[in-house]
Amino acid sequence: MRSVVSLLCLIVLAFVAVPQRLAADPADIAAAARGVVRVVLISDNEDGVGLVGHGSGFAVGPNLVVTNAHVVEPLMNNQTMRIGVVPSQGKSGYFARVIAYSPRNDLALLKLSEAGSLVPSTLFTGAVTDGQDVWAVGYPGNVDVAQGFSAADYMTPTQPVKTHGNVSAGRSNRQFETLLHSAQIASGNSGGPLLDACGRVMGANSYGTQAASGADSSFYFAVSMREISRFLLANGVKAAMTGEPCRSQAEFLSAEEQRLADEKAAADDLSRADADKQGAALAKATREAELDVIATRENRMALSGLALLLALLAGGTAFVMGQQNKARERKIATIAAGALLIGAVVAWFSRPAISEIDSRAKEMAASQMPTSAASETSSAPLVKDTALICVIDSARSRITVSPTTDVPVSWSADGCVNAKTQYGLSGDGWSRILAPNSEDTVTIAAYDPATRAYVTNRYLLDAEAMAKVRLARGKYKPPSCGGGEAEARRLGDAQAAVKALLPGQPNERLVYKCSATR
Repeated sequence: MRSVVSLLCLIVLAFVAVPQRLAADPADIAAAARGVVRVVLISDNEDGVGLVGHGSGFAVGPNLVVTNAHVVEPLMNNQTMRIGVVPSQGKSGYFARVIAYSPRNDLALLKLSEAGSLVPSTLFTGAVTDGQDVWAVGYPGNVDVAQGFSAADYMTPTQPVKTHGNVSAGRSNRQFETLLHSAQIASGNSGGPLLDACGRVMGANSYGTQAASGADSSFYFAVSMREISRFLLANGVKAAMTGEPCRSQAEFLSAEEQRLADEKAAADDLSRADADKQGAALAKATREAELDVIATRENRMALSGLALLLALLAGGTAFVMGQQNKARERKIATIAAGALLIGAVVAWFSRPAISEIDSRAKEMAASQMPTSAASETSSAPLVKDTALICVIDSARSRITVSPTTDVPVSWSADGCVNAKTQYGLSGDGWSRILAPNSEDTVTIAAYDPATRAYVTNRYLLDAEAMAKVRLARGKYKPPSCGGGEAEARRLGDAQAAVKALLPGQPNERLVYKCSATR
């Protein structure tokens, strides 16, 4: 019975020890979906504008879209057709034209024919692992039909459909490189992105096995990132790319909690070590102070007794000299007796008290104890930095879509960055909120002069959330550099209203370690 219980305990421990795979944060997939578009083919006829067909695509620039070649193939043989690109958010779609067409690997590149601004996707160039979680995002036609969409609905911004699956590595199309996966797609998904757990594009969905066999199937193919990268490079397109591994929000927060716990444990260990050293130093100093006080008391008492004895002898001598009418000698002896008597009293009352042992011990221990590392860090004077180079700390960062190149920062003690941008000062330190009109991203940049840590938190918001943030941001005007602490605190208070509109966690957190440059 005991062996069975032991075996069960081992099984439970083994299960607990196995790291559980952490799912993607829905916010990352939702943020990536902002760059997904519907690609529609329309034709002019006697009855007006008619819908020929549609597919999906993803933006690789503010006015550039990648889709499948077979989505736009009808247009290549019929120049009377037009292409519409309909984003997932906004008020309307845009007309576009084909600027690159590659049926060999089923890729096409579209460019908007009119003013418009799409949210570019970030492409993942790292390794794809077997069984990896993936999400297909696009506009499956069967969902549109089930919803009863009309031709007008296809030209109206609509949220794309997201499906989850896994990669089955090791199988590829013989004509071009593909990824085999199980995230369901249907007619209309063609050209839409296949995303990893952080919302980076891994491929462009192209077809399913049912197209070849005529039977239902749960396996689908996406044009690989290697094919897409070569295609974009050949056409002079520089898309946002990253090869950084994906960390889920849960994994990142768990690592942060562990890091903070480790730092606290290390600080506690250091404090205990300091306390032990101080205790040992105090004990040693107490022994030395006790011996010193006792020796001083004994010496003073002996000196007082000797002075008193000599004073008595001098007094006796003065008495004798008076009997012998020796006035001069009597005077000298009397003065000596008085001086010795005073000296005896002074020596007696100048003895150190026993209670002085503790105070002397503390002074001696303080003079002998070296400054601890923690005290040196907290009490070190803040150096006025002029030029810094900040390098990414990958262990403390959650990197999803941004580049991780070094960041030069010029910092002054009044919160002025790069001699032009004033940071706000609040309870959580120095920071500045950026919400440019050119992109649907809110960035909170922060700098801690004490630790020389530069941090950027990025929130990838939808159009509605961005509109609210920009409205709140427009209610105050950041001060120029040199306004003083009062202006910096006023900016910090104003930024609090914007921070209140943001999600609890950013999509991306980049932590940089900064050091002074020459």
